[in-house]
Amino acid sequence: MFLLAAMPAVAQQKITLPEIWSGAFAAQGMDELKAMDNSNEYTVLNANYNTGSATIDLYDFTTLNKISTLVDSKRYKEFEGIDDYSFSPDEKQLLLATGSEQIFRHSFVADYYIFDIKEKVPVAVSDQKIQEPTFSADGSKIAYGRDNNLFVYDLATKNTKQITTDGKKNAIINGITDWVYEEEFAFVRAYEWNKAGDKIAYIRFDETAVPQFSMDMYNQGLYPQVETFKYPKAGEKNATVSLHIYDVKTNTDKEIKLGNYFDFYIPRLKWTNDAQTLSVQVLNRHQNNLDLIFIDATTGTAKVVLNEKDKAYVDVTDNLTFLNDNSFIWTSEKDGYNHIYHYAKTGKLIDQVTKGAWEVTTYYGFDNKTGNIFYQSVENGSVNRDIYRISINGKNKVRLTAQTGTNAATFSPNFDYFINSFSSAVKATEYTLNSSKDGKLVKGIVNNDALMTKLANYNIPQKEFTVITTAKGNQLNAWFIKPKDFDATKKYPVLMYQYSGPGSQQVNNEWGSYDDYWFSMLAQQGYIVACVDGRGTGFKGAEFKKVTYKELGKYEVEDQIDAAKVIGQYPYVDASRIGIWGWSYGGFMSSNCILKGADVFKMAIAVAPVTNWRFYDSVYTERYMQTPQENPTGYDDNSPINHASKLKGSYLLIHGTADDNVHVQNSMLMIEALVQANKQFDWAIYPDRNHGIYGGKTRLQLYTKMTNFIKEKL
Repeated sequence: MFLLAAMPAVAQQKITLPEIWSGAFAAQGMDELKAMDNSNEYTVLNANYNTGSATIDLYDFTTLNKISTLVDSKRYKEFEGIDDYSFSPDEKQLLLATGSEQIFRHSFVADYYIFDIKEKVPVAVSDQKIQEPTFSADGSKIAYGRDNNLFVYDLATKNTKQITTDGKKNAIINGITDWVYEEEFAFVRAYEWNKAGDKIAYIRFDETAVPQFSMDMYNQGLYPQVETFKYPKAGEKNATVSLHIYDVKTNTDKEIKLGNYFDFYIPRLKWTNDAQTLSVQVLNRHQNNLDLIFIDATTGTAKVVLNEKDKAYVDVTDNLTFLNDNSFIWTSEKDGYNHIYHYAKTGKLIDQVTKGAWEVTTYYGFDNKTGNIFYQSVENGSVNRDIYRISINGKNKVRLTAQTGTNAATFSPNFDYFINSFSSAVKATEYTLNSSKDGKLVKGIVNNDALMTKLANYNIPQKEFTVITTAKGNQLNAWFIKPKDFDATKKYPVLMYQYSGPGSQQVNNEWGSYDDYWFSMLAQQGYIVACVDGRGTGFKGAEFKKVTYKELGKYEVEDQIDAAKVIGQYPYVDASRIGIWGWSYGGFMSSNCILKGADVFKMAIAVAPVTNWRFYDSVYTERYMQTPQENPTGYDDNSPINHASKLKGSYLLIHGTADDNVHVQNSMLMIEALVQANKQFDWAIYPDRNHGIYGGKTRLQLYTKMTNFIKEKL
């Protein structure tokens, strides 16, 4: 009887790093879920990572039944699996990417094939790897980028026309973004077909005067190879951009004069429903003035129809949607929170559709049939996400999701149904079919019950959500993971995790990532793990987010230090054993905290940190800081490299040498500053690894190193 009673305690398994990084706890999902435009169906990319093969399967939105397999890669010698896919406008053909080669975070080249769904015969678009191909509106042509130029392939004749000729590496790029646009404006394809398929609008980047950055790539060779690319750092010369419209019928190219702009960005371009009217968003370099401009493609005339200004910065919107009458949906935080607005095609405001002290987080679309708008918001608490529908006049709002956590939707083409992805901190992701009328469950699709059953054997502790009020009166969202056998009479060490970048969020009610399993592993080993979202983070209004303007690393660091002091006062916390860690902006933060909060934090780990904002790119840094020439003290007062002499605790600095984003220069010069301050610290450099530091056993080795450092120093 004694042995039987003891069995449950003995049977509880401990999480291990090899399990985490082998994917043992990975959740099931619906990869590349795409709703069709012309039928009430959706597709999913079902990949078999063991065999390297993949299928694109078609499903009925109403019944969820599989209709057919559109393509199976293993049946074709041309395909090394399927990396990406898109449909022709009539959805009778597919563009399939295979053999992809990554360039930067979002960009890649691949072998692309046109795949006729009925004939099931793949046809190569080009005999070389290409970028960002798209069908014309009538499906007769495909435009794509290659070697910094744009090309048009005719499906009927199989002829290819090169429509730009001056593309040159590290000099001129046509129709594909440069490094800083890709990273900070988050798009690669800088060209768009119009609705008639007779014109292509594109952005041309002249990088000639942009300073060049070089990285050594070791690659196990006798001599390292040098990778060079254009990278504009804060205050340095950006690429000169110009807007062009190419007429496919006449083979003529016209540069569009946007107006009296100097040193500006074109972060978005989109054709309206009028085939000869193009819209572009234009930002000044300070990014505090955004103009929405309509361009007549036949005459080239440009007119500002909407202007947004802000004392700090204006966020670019991805939610511009043109309705049948060419009125448009726009999202803005001009009233202090991000909301949906409806404008006439002239730019005159018709209605503010959503209102309140909460943020719209995703705009899903407009249903012409019912006049309803569908969106996601944090109205049910800033750590949660719910799906709503509302009339375009701002009335008749209905919450369509019932479970508290993170809900995300993919709507059917007729807006009758949506596939809801739901998870919470205690519930792994599940996919269900729901009614768009009232949100009621129609049918389950994918669940992770098997994973939940498996995890039950590990007795994983749950996240506890709370709000911390600092001595300065700031109320900050937080979560804690405590040991499962937590004893309030004991004293525990605490590891704080954060990111803290502008508009970000780490305290959210969602199923965890690999890091969360690591945190649970640390809790099993006797640590409390905590996370606090300080001022500057997102989804609590513009004022809370933009308080850090011109002083990145001041208020966010204050809040982490002040939160640590509050946590240190808890009776079950050993205030002499509080550590902090973070990656990228989080590494910048953890570095600042161990230096500025030297009497609060015992240890810190910084992975791929910015150590001096003068080293980081122009678009991101200047959005929040202006230029170093305009704001030198804002840069210097809050850069860790200038506070190296304050180090008291244990510090681990980690970086990859092939980080094209936050250059290893940041860590190398931080190392030199610490050496010259005669400070002892630990560091690790990962050859040829980028900002993500992964590949092979890299993540396992990295997290083993960090775990050992925490156990030794905290």
